[in-house]
Amino acid sequence: MALNKKSVDDFNAKGRRVLVRCDFNVPLKNGEITDETRINAALPTIKKLIEDGGKVILCSHLGKVKNGPNEGESLAPVAKSLSAKLGKDVKFVADYNVTGADATAAVAAMNEGDVVLLQNTRFRGKEETKPSDAGEAFAKELADLCDDYVCDAFGSAHRAHASVAVVTKFVREKGGNCAVGYLMQKEIDFLGNAVENPVRPFVAILGGAKVADKLNVINNLLEKCDTLIIGGGMAYTFLKAKGYEVGLSLVDNEKIDYCKEMMEKAEKNGKKLLLPIDTVVSAGFPDPIDNPDIETAIVESNAIPSDKEGLDIGVKTRELFADAVKSAKTVVWNGPMGVFENPVLAEGTKAVAKALAETDATTIIGGGDSAAAVNQLGFADKMSHISTGGGASLEFLEGKELPGVVAADDKD
Repeated sequence: MALNKKSVDDFNAKGRRVLVRCDFNVPLKNGEITDETRINAALPTIKKLIEDGGKVILCSHLGKVKNGPNEGESLAPVAKSLSAKLGKDVKFVADYNVTGADATAAVAAMNEGDVVLLQNTRFRGKEETKPSDAGEAFAKELADLCDDYVCDAFGSAHRAHASVAVVTKFVREKGGNCAVGYLMQKEIDFLGNAVENPVRPFVAILGGAKVADKLNVINNLLEKCDTLIIGGGMAYTFLKAKGYEVGLSLVDNEKIDYCKEMMEKAEKNGKKLLLPIDTVVSAGFPDPIDNPDIETAIVESNAIPSDKEGLDIGVKTRELFADAVKSAKTVVWNGPMGVFENPVLAEGTKAVAKALAETDATTIIGGGDSAAAVNQLGFADKMSHISTGGGASLEFLEGKELPGVVAADDKD
């Protein structure tokens, strides 16, 4: 994937209408935003374009919008938050059509430095459709509102949606710039280059529940990294592939042969593949998930009792994984080591987060549960980069081309 993309620093927006695809998919409760992280992450790009004297038109999706447009998924609360953070009125176009007459009029009335926020792109109902369907018409209408386009929504960059990738075709046709914002640029610099051109030794840590979710990631990282660490629920399928008894632990029986192949591949390519050597077990999965009264024991990973379930990595494994991280220069981590939502079963994930916090390596957290874990455990400020996109970061780690990245102009 060509990663040298034109950014907002590579053109001047003065007097130009710039459509910015943001990730304002924020959590809402009773119409109030409960976490403004994604809004804060978009501010540097928006402020740069305002300072240039651009006319800044913002768009984003919010929620799944399964049953058509509804006020519960309107972007109105985001406009209110942005107005407060930018210290200026952000005009919200409430039109469910997104690009209709109201949007056209609002953009026509803009002065330099003004900001307009369009309604939830998924209200249109054509955001996610294939370009050959009406999604292409929607993309053209978005392009008609602007002179240039900036994608700053990494969380949606793995989707070839109208407002993420298709719009660039029409902006480019009229000679406009198609660039990435600061947030996207950071993701490309850290995640993309960590995988394509890492400073070595390069250690990758994978966790989470299912092997199936990370098939291509495991395969790709075994070609790129020096050491691959596997923990979390997915480790038990590997342990079973080694012939171990794993009791009631989560196992994907259809992927046992795949795990054997990956262990053989690691050996053949001279890569270290580290699996848990001891395991925290219990009689079953905690219910509720955060129940602190769960009874646990630590056993060797090759001797999990038949009536017990592995739910976290043990003390010796925490030391093994932490040691592997100490000498690394680049570390990528995606997926917790156990049921981190439970205080008793969070120790493995905490130990890995602490090891990353204490290393001098470039440390990259690949979104999703890993990002939630380092935030929850208080290590977020010690990481070099925490990805804003779970699915997108996984696809980057798989070595896939992301439509939202591909669609941006390459630097001259």
